[in-house]
Amino acid sequence: MEESVVVGYDEDKEQVLKRLRRIEGQVRGLHRMVEEDTYCIDVLTQVSAATKALQAVALQLLDDHLAHCVVDAAREGGENAELKIKEASDAIARLVRS
Repeated sequence: MEESVVVGYDEDKEQVLKRLRRIEGQVRGLHRMVEEDTYCIDVLTQVSAATKALQAVALQLLDDHLAHCVVDAAREGGENAELKIKEASDAIARLVRS
């Protein structure tokens, strides 16, 4: 039997999905802009907007992860706490590099 997993963003899931649907629409719009030979700067402006929207989702997910998964693991202590802290640090490093 499969164990149910509760993720940090569980309470914000609908909001995250709504934002991702909006981003999906932005990306479809970008595709259309390129197909229609839209001016480069206008396309780049929309790429920037989509990138910022994805970054906002990433930050929300990271915040939820820290507030739930990492805090819960830290309360328990031990190897799992160290693992969750390392995961969070690695995720932050990836976001900073992007």
